[in-house]
Amino acid sequence: MIDTEAIEKHVRGILEALGGDPDREGLIDTPKRVAGMYAEVFEGMNYTNAEIAEMFNKTFEDDPDSYHSANDMVMVKDIEVFSYCEHHMALMYNMTVSVAYIPRGKVIGLSKVARIADMVSKRLQIQERIGADIAEIMQVITGSPDVAVIIDASHSCMTARGISKPSAKTRTRTLRGKFETDESLAERLMG
Repeated sequence: MIDTEAIEKHVRGILEALGGDPDREGLIDTPKRVAGMYAEVFEGMNYTNAEIAEMFNKTFEDDPDSYHSANDMVMVKDIEVFSYCEHHMALMYNMTVSVAYIPRGKVIGLSKVARIADMVSKRLQIQERIGADIAEIMQVITGSPDVAVIIDASHSCMTARGISKPSAKTRTRTLRGKFETDESLAERLMG
């Protein structure tokens, strides 16, 4: 679990190290506010991928032969999330996640896909791992090996500091199963 008391103590130390007075009116509650914010935005660090899969495992039986072919896919696009880079603790923002899978006997509740993306993003992360974690959880819940995750994001460690390129965006594609081996299926994702 996230130790908010320790966060408060360390944030106070950071304020002092920056030359600030943590006892002045504008900063006096900052350590407590930061600790509360961290508990919220890093909530996903409290759970493993297996625990997230269990938490959001809401599926419905599906008969694929009744109305679709073996390569029909379900895709939830443009799920807005944010995360924090584990290298600089810098914000990854304007982040959208699109998740696709080919049903294999059951389908997941659509809101659960967004909840999975949200919870996985609430960790100190790198964008590549966010995609891999979402794909792993989706495979566990749906029982389908065929999962794809596309993420587009801006990284403040690149846009607001260092190289300072504010228009730079990063796109990652995590492809599993048929999405990895069937080029035409992968191309359909980008359409």
